[in-house]
Amino acid sequence: MADSVKQGAGLRNVVAGESSISSIDGERGVLAYRGIDIHALGEQSTFEEVAFLLHRGQLPTRAELAAFTQELAHARAVPPPTVSLLKLFPASTHPMTSLRSVVSAMGAFDPDGGDDSPPANARKALRLTAQMATLVALVERVRKGRDPVPPDPALSHAANFLYMLTGERPRPEAERAMDVALILHADHEFNASTFAARVAASTLADVHGAMTAALATLKGPLHGGANEAVMKMLEEIGRPERAEGWIRAALDAKKKIMGFGHAVYRTEDPRATHLRRMSRQLGEVQGDGRWYELSERIEALVRAQKGLNANVDFYSASVYHSLGIPTDLFTPVFAVSRVAGWTAHVLEQLGNNRLIRPESEYTGPRDVAYVPMDQR
Repeated sequence: MADSVKQGAGLRNVVAGESSISSIDGERGVLAYRGIDIHALGEQSTFEEVAFLLHRGQLPTRAELAAFTQELAHARAVPPPTVSLLKLFPASTHPMTSLRSVVSAMGAFDPDGGDDSPPANARKALRLTAQMATLVALVERVRKGRDPVPPDPALSHAANFLYMLTGERPRPEAERAMDVALILHADHEFNASTFAARVAASTLADVHGAMTAALATLKGPLHGGANEAVMKMLEEIGRPERAEGWIRAALDAKKKIMGFGHAVYRTEDPRATHLRRMSRQLGEVQGDGRWYELSERIEALVRAQKGLNANVDFYSASVYHSLGIPTDLFTPVFAVSRVAGWTAHVLEQLGNNRLIRPESEYTGPRDVAYVPMDQR
């Protein structure tokens, strides 16, 4: 295989397009949305403000944020047939399969379904950003045989999601932890699911179709699902004192330790910084620091043995677990946040569109003669 193909395998280190939405400096460990460092947003912002920033290009004024927050809150409800559709799926259906399917179906019920003008697409983007949390909560409640919890427009996006999921209004520390987690996961340049959404949008597929492509891509365990694998690892190890033996045995067997290393960052993933702190704080508030202590022990061992840093998935596992989110719902929860970035990228793609159609380097045989059927 040619060196150029090897270097570009998986499109690594290949610039596939231009974007003004988010940027990554992997050498310095910097992630920024519209030029604003993720640390500032994680410490001072809200998901609603970040969604406005991603969709509209700048931070909102107080009045703009109030209006946008109200728009999101009133767009959370989903069409009644959604629940009926979810009830058709077997109980064993993976939540991502259910979510992908209902998002696709909702394109048929969207009030702007037949309109692909820029204003209509902007409305769809906002609507989907609001509705994804409702859909994930519905997926969980329907598969468990529980009645849906209607969205409460008086609650923040983060608090409302936890309320619809559990049926209980969250405590302030849980609401803030969820809010920060949504901020941290909202966008990440041309990751696999975002690029899939842009490819779909470049064909002039509708916004719901682009979101379906993104969700289908996110379901793959090499993209989404890593924090689910981290939680399963934590549960298997069970106690901090068992961490060293388990990790050493796994490394000796050349097993991949999930939640470490990153394709882009050469230093600590900046999102992990905030999630580590939230994991510790939630453990302290709940009086159960086991998962944080275990995570901290594993992180130290892997860094010492392999020189790898924790990524966004590692501490998000214990954070989501502490918030009462079922392990197999971790990847759908990722979509609750990333839909803000996905839709922003679709709007950007459509704003200056050209069909994304890369070339490949053919590596098969050439000039092969056709052999008639009776001579094969």
